[in-house]
Amino acid sequence: MHMDKLDIKTFLSRAELGEAAASSVSRKIGELLEDQLFVNIIFAAAPSQLEFLAALRQAPIEWGRIRAFHMDEYTGLRADAVQGFGNFLREHLFDRVPLLAAYCIDGQAASPENECVRYAGLLRQYPPDIVCMGIGENGHIAFNDPPVADFNDPHAVKVVALDMACRRQQVNDGCFAELSQVPRHAITLTIPTLMAASYIYCMVPGKRKAPAVFNTLHQRIIEDYPSSVLRRHPHAELFLDIQSAERIAF
Repeated sequence: MHMDKLDIKTFLSRAELGEAAASSVSRKIGELLEDQLFVNIIFAAAPSQLEFLAALRQAPIEWGRIRAFHMDEYTGLRADAVQGFGNFLREHLFDRVPLLAAYCIDGQAASPENECVRYAGLLRQYPPDIVCMGIGENGHIAFNDPPVADFNDPHAVKVVALDMACRRQQVNDGCFAELSQVPRHAITLTIPTLMAASYIYCMVPGKRKAPAVFNTLHQRIIEDYPSSVLRRHPHAELFLDIQSAERIAF
């Protein structure tokens, strides 16, 4: 099924969603490596990505030809904090496959603004081919919450204030025990940076994501619904389970 340009696939379970998404990503990596030496991939860090990442680790991929990036990071957490997105990706993917390189955002940088410049430079040096992402409960992609989302953002990477719905999601996901523990700021890749990738794979399981999925597909394509921009991408696939898809209609 399609909504505008967005290809939508629905599965009976999170496990089936993860397997199907990993198969699609693995296949695309193989196709790209037939014509280029390396593939650059941006990964999301969230519980919604666990089934996908587990399946991807088992896929027949030439990991030694893959450069990996991650798309957002809290500022101000301890370097060893389990909630850190870089730590999440190292645990679930980066340290478990033989990547050519893995580039993480430094959330402990003395100057977050300078870290944005550094990371933007890496993305210019190694333009992303693939983005593997999710959608937040408030419709954010990366940490582009509705108040700060900009489809024409002049920045590649920026510091953002996290809105309340986004911070509550981190508690809902079990990443933090209470709202007061959730950082208020983060570094994020911007929407134009994500949309510049040749291929986007978006994995969105779970009942709490059903309103965001509905808005993604049925609201206007505007910054109030950041993930709605995916409907403009020529090669984007949205993977849902029956819970996240329960409110959509075609």
